[in-house]
Amino acid sequence: MFDQIAQVVAYQKLNLDAPVTVTVKRLDQIHPQISGNKFFKLKYNFLQAQKQGLNKVLTFGGAYSNHIAATAYAAHLFGFKSVGIIRGEELVAKPLNSTLATAQQFGMQLQFVSREQYRLRDQSEYLAALNQQFPEHFIIPEGGTNPLAIQGCKEILNTDDLKNYDVICCAVGTGGTISGIIEASSEHQKILGFSALKGDFLQHDVQQWTMKKNWQITDAYCGGGYAKTTPELFHFMQAFEAEHTIPLEQVYTAKMMVGLFDLIEQNYFPKDTRILVIHTGGLQGRHAG
Repeated sequence: MFDQIAQVVAYQKLNLDAPVTVTVKRLDQIHPQISGNKFFKLKYNFLQAQKQGLNKVLTFGGAYSNHIAATAYAAHLFGFKSVGIIRGEELVAKPLNSTLATAQQFGMQLQFVSREQYRLRDQSEYLAALNQQFPEHFIIPEGGTNPLAIQGCKEILNTDDLKNYDVICCAVGTGGTISGIIEASSEHQKILGFSALKGDFLQHDVQQWTMKKNWQITDAYCGGGYAKTTPELFHFMQAFEAEHTIPLEQVYTAKMMVGLFDLIEQNYFPKDTRILVIHTGGLQGRHAG
């Protein structure tokens, strides 16, 4: 299934006046809809559903979730039916935003639930009730993060990536992408995650997926929390794109780049450090400010 999608990934070296080198791995170019890390996180989930003889998937997300949009398109592309459990029952009475309209266009059945009910999304009793309501659906967790997603995210790094770079940076949401990257990384490499959420809970989450110690996650550049933005962030996005011709989005990749540039300015990295930045896509939710 996913093998039908050509994985053409470009590397783009940034022209910086700095004692380190920064190269961006453009996962956003893999596919217009199943973009970036979502390609890798969904790949083995869909293959496992197919292996189990299922052709329906159910997953969870917020109103602007890249995961919801990517899952809906992947299901459409491969002939699956899909259900999205969407956080926020108040959205029922509002027009669909572009993310949810796109998901619905690709056949996803949207079910809006209260924020209290949404918090139960990992609880076994709630999942059992969903199995009753939506029988024969393969359930994919919020953000796609599970062992199958981490198996896929291990494929983000290739042999050259393991040899040619000292530090690998990526944005962090639910922790699946960085966990796969950590698991695939070489011993000499440091994996640096930039969290989109405030709090140190991601440290605990990632520790459940890997025994390696060559990683660190900072929330210093989350801008106050998930999906929170500032005029300064949008200004950075616009300036970065004008300078480097690489589009960013405000939830993950722009905050990561702000953090990386700040650390470089602080001389956080030793001279001649070779940094690889993973562009995890998500451009469907991009706003220009």
